[in-house]
Amino acid sequence: MIALLPHCGFLSETTRMLAIGQALVARGQPVVFATHGGPYAHVIEDAGFPLTRLGPPMDDARCAQFLRDLVQLGRPGLRLQPADEVRASVQAEAAFLRAHGARMAVIGFTLTAYLSSRLAGIPLASSHGGSLVPPVLEQGLAPVPTQMPIPGTEWLPRRLKHWIANTQSEKMTDAVKFLNQVAAELRVEPVPSLASLMVSDLTLVTDVPEVLGVSRAAMAAWRPRRPQAYRAGTRLVYTGPLFARLPLPVPAPVQALLDGRAPTVYVVLSSSTPQLLRAVVQRVRAAGPRVIVGATIHDFGPVDDPGIVVAGLLPSHALMPQVDAVVCMGGQGTVQTAMASGTPLVGIPLHPEQELNVDLAVRQGMALAVAPRHAPGAAMTAAVQRLLADGGFRQQAQRVQRLYAGIDGAGQAAQAILDHLA
Repeated sequence: MIALLPHCGFLSETTRMLAIGQALVARGQPVVFATHGGPYAHVIEDAGFPLTRLGPPMDDARCAQFLRDLVQLGRPGLRLQPADEVRASVQAEAAFLRAHGARMAVIGFTLTAYLSSRLAGIPLASSHGGSLVPPVLEQGLAPVPTQMPIPGTEWLPRRLKHWIANTQSEKMTDAVKFLNQVAAELRVEPVPSLASLMVSDLTLVTDVPEVLGVSRAAMAAWRPRRPQAYRAGTRLVYTGPLFARLPLPVPAPVQALLDGRAPTVYVVLSSSTPQLLRAVVQRVRAAGPRVIVGATIHDFGPVDDPGIVVAGLLPSHALMPQVDAVVCMGGQGTVQTAMASGTPLVGIPLHPEQELNVDLAVRQGMALAVAPRHAPGAAMTAAVQRLLADGGFRQQAQRVQRLYAGIDGAGQAAQAILDHLA
């Protein structure tokens, strides 16, 4: 039995776990799902999998706070989760893992599983780091951030910000104290650094060497430059792109805007606020195109513009090949869906993992990045206008599409899990 523990406050992590679970079942491996909650928990259940709700529950308000704090992870004094929540979560997860005889826990940003898997005596696999893995940092491939997580550092020289982005997460221990206080109480292995929160016993690197810039051999042979910053035995395996393919219908009003008669932009900002979403949509519309809004869980409010259609959760893999551009936050699932669709994008990255995802698309010549503080302004309108006017972005996006063609990321992730267990 393999246990999948998605953090259902993130659509990307929920759909990753679903895709991996489906691929494991296709290989004859029994799986169980459990979560502390979140607005996307229904995605697992809608796909036909029973889902155990663990305590303490993360309701929508708690998930929203978790997301707000995550953007500032690394800021001195910030505790992502209070000690009582960590203790209760670890005990509930360990009891679940033992009750089901789990051989491995696979997580999507359920960080307390770093402790509960040790308490249950089983290995941990993760994919939430995406492409932000140690070899990327060691080769200096993390970009200069558009938004610094620590207030007051925005105006540092670019060279210094680049150095911080690629070196400091391995040295940051304050960010993981919220876990290590409880690890000491339980006498289980601690989490050494912020960088080690992005990897695990088996780290599923959900990309390809041609996009990430680290060779397959270098990824497989990686050994840490600072061993004290990681748990011993951390292993990294390329598994290819992994993004949602939700079996959802395209609503008729959305389908009507996919007729090709005028430029159309798809805006999906699932990890933003409703206020930012509304402001960005207006700025995109000011560039001239029609706009499809994937509001997911956000209350967008009334719309009196026939050139804007608002829907809830949409099948992005079906929409993106039919639109002219995408505007997203920068989660790897959304960025890779655009890459696999051959569709250029504008990214609004909130934190280091999203910074890298968007920058990888920028390096490939298919994207532009806009800092969150500039996204509600003229910079967004200008970026969309440039993307629509310059056919080179589309050409490069189609080149990247060929790099991803035919790769079964979920299947390769499932096989890596089984190989690790064997």
